[in-house]
Amino acid sequence: MAPHSLLRAAASELRRRGRRAPLPLSALSSLLSSPPPQSPPSSRPDPSPHADRRHLIALRRCPPRPASAVLAPELLHGRVLHPSHFSHASWFSTSSSSSEPAGKASPAPPLTWVDKWVPEAARPYAMLARLDKPIGTWLLAWPCMWSITIAAMPGELPDLKMLALFGCGAVLLRGAGCTVNDLLDRDIDNKVERTKSRPFASGVLTPLQGVSFLGIQLLLGLGILLQLNNYSRILGASSLFLVFSYPLMKRFTFWPQAYLGLTFNWGALLGWAAIKESLDPAIILPLYTAGICWTLVYDTIYAHQDKEDDLKVGVKSTALRFGDLTKYWISGFGAACIGSLALSGHNADLGWPYYPFLVAAAAQLAWQVSTVDLSSRSDCNMKFVSNKWFGALVFSGILFGRLVS
Repeated sequence: MAPHSLLRAAASELRRRGRRAPLPLSALSSLLSSPPPQSPPSSRPDPSPHADRRHLIALRRCPPRPASAVLAPELLHGRVLHPSHFSHASWFSTSSSSSEPAGKASPAPPLTWVDKWVPEAARPYAMLARLDKPIGTWLLAWPCMWSITIAAMPGELPDLKMLALFGCGAVLLRGAGCTVNDLLDRDIDNKVERTKSRPFASGVLTPLQGVSFLGIQLLLGLGILLQLNNYSRILGASSLFLVFSYPLMKRFTFWPQAYLGLTFNWGALLGWAAIKESLDPAIILPLYTAGICWTLVYDTIYAHQDKEDDLKVGVKSTALRFGDLTKYWISGFGAACIGSLALSGHNADLGWPYYPFLVAAAAQLAWQVSTVDLSSRSDCNMKFVSNKWFGALVFSGILFGRLVS
């Protein structure tokens, strides 16, 4: 039998068997490698040259399929033939992409310094005070630093002791605010993906433990407040009403971010008062207004992380209030922030270096607003965290502007 006839016979046999059960590769190999059977003597006469010619023409029109072509639609897995698109991972994968490896676990969050250095018993309290997430402390501290520096005498550095005291106060007050927030929101946090692992929501700490921890934070904060002048003590104590009432605002208004702005930027008033024992409305009110507008920008971006969960649990935010118009709103607040900072610096007679830094800060804010993907939680968080650099740019401008004024 001619070789091509043998191949056609093997392919026919493979297709016939394939309709019943997959053919093992060993059977196919033995079929192809076995010698052709000896044909019995035929009584038929040898084909004529014309018959051979007709047979060759038929082969050219419909050539036999090689053994490799028969195997092409299938892949060998063990001793069973499967379709070529089959993947063992597809049985277990929850992804629509066939390129995802089987059982691939989501990456664990990176360890923070709290996980590495804080004793295990104290770790829930450190998490409660958000010591593992210092961005909130920076956002609370920068308006204080702006105010203390702008209150310095022309050509002099700001009071370093005051900068240190207000830095420590920012850590304590931010921690106290987070403790109050988590105590009041513990029944909401366990329904929100981002917050369900917080100490109260997860059950690691009890409310009684939280109240005790809050008392310690407030006592330490009082120790710092008592080192300031009497005017500043009264002004500082009055901020506690804002600290304790802010967590309730998202239940009643779509503008809790504005209320947070009033709370987080109180240091713009307090820092000046700690140096001057008074308030200069021409300088401090524009500075305070700038801080409030800045807060409306960054906390609206932050709120977009939780907008789906907020709708489910029934709490409000500017992210829900602005919706698809968010970028227009926060662009307006960003412009008001920069304009108020320029007015405050002008009224304070800051030197020319203040304004290039203010332009750089405006560019950073514009970058946030123009590039943020409000549908991406990770991008919203990244833009939110970048606001520490905005605060640093404004502080640097005030510092150098005061030194050359």
